[in-house]
Amino acid sequence: MQQTYTDKEVLADALGSTKSATEHYNTFANECVHENVRCAILDCLKKEHEIQQDVFCLMHSKGFYPTPAADTNKITEAKQRFSQAASGF
Repeated sequence: MQQTYTDKEVLADALGSTKSATEHYNTFANECVHENVRCAILDCLKKEHEIQQDVFCLMHSKGFYPTPAADTNKITEAKQRFSQAASGF
């Protein structure tokens, strides 16, 4: 019996795969000794992030990945927290 996957299932799998790939590329780049190889890995990481963004935007536009509007107070609080954290560097 052949199983048919929905668009939502295929896109969710693609999104999960790109997230996993970016984690691996990031680790490889961090641990790479040779600069030429590191640059190639960083290029792959950049491209993978672009693919992830495309998949996310497609899912969002189809209503498969809804993102609720953020509360203005929560946005202000988050900005303050990150501003304080960044000033510690």
